Amino acid sequence: MTAVVELAGITIVRGGSRLLDGIDWTVDETDRWVIIGPNGAGKTTLLQVLAAQMHPTAGVAGLLGEVLGAVDVFELRPRIGLTSAALADRLPKGERVSDVVVSASYAVLGRWREEYDELDHQRAKELLTELGIGHLADRTFGTLSEGERKRVQIARALMTDPELMLLDEPAAGLDLTGREQLVRSLSSIATAEGAPAMVLVTHHVEEIPPGFTHALLLKQGRLVAAGPIDQALTAETLSETFDLALTLEHSDGRYSARAL
Repeated sequence: MTAVVELAGITIVRGGSRLLDGIDWTVDETDRWVIIGPNGAGKTTLLQVLAAQMHPTAGVAGLLGEVLGAVDVFELRPRIGLTSAALADRLPKGERVSDVVVSASYAVLGRWREEYDELDHQRAKELLTELGIGHLADRTFGTLSEGERKRVQIARALMTDPELMLLDEPAAGLDLTGREQLVRSLSSIATAEGAPAMVLVTHHVEEIPPGFTHALLLKQGRLVAAGPIDQALTAETLSETFDLALTLEHSDGRYSARAL
């Protein structure tokens, strides 16, 4: 089994604050990880390291067989699919949905003078259809609902057949219908043959899609637990992570939590 992420002693200090503190973590190519923790736990910071957008202050970060600091990140990043609120804000609101997706081939935001062949357009169309939004291909990105935009971002992230897919709070801001549609889509991707390794960040266990195999719980930049999801994600570890006595239920592949 091949490791796509190998972190050893990763520490990040910014402005005198320790955002991550001595993180050791390995993600294999068949893993589907969820990162859970409260606000300020360091979840998004950790994802930025995985996206080759932030270098650690200390420690070694291995990504896709390369080491951050010893590789051209502009060659590494196209091998990583990413969805995040920050990326969504940079996507042109007047861009056609199909162009938002296909432009990932050149890792650009917004069509300009680059050229795409028919295979690129066909790939974008297939991804939109698989995510249930093929009918939106000719709409502009800015006219979509929040849930539709999230699924367009996922299609874009998959456009280049990434070896690692990162999802930063993909269900944030969605209503119940939008959340459930998104969870269903992510579950389908996670369980598909040949899918990339996946890492999803969330605050809520209810947003964990069926098919995710591992969990990492983070608190104040430090690991609380990490490993197979049925071992790492328990009422005890969740309570410690959020400093609140919680119960945890698991039924039909879905999780739910509430305070005691």
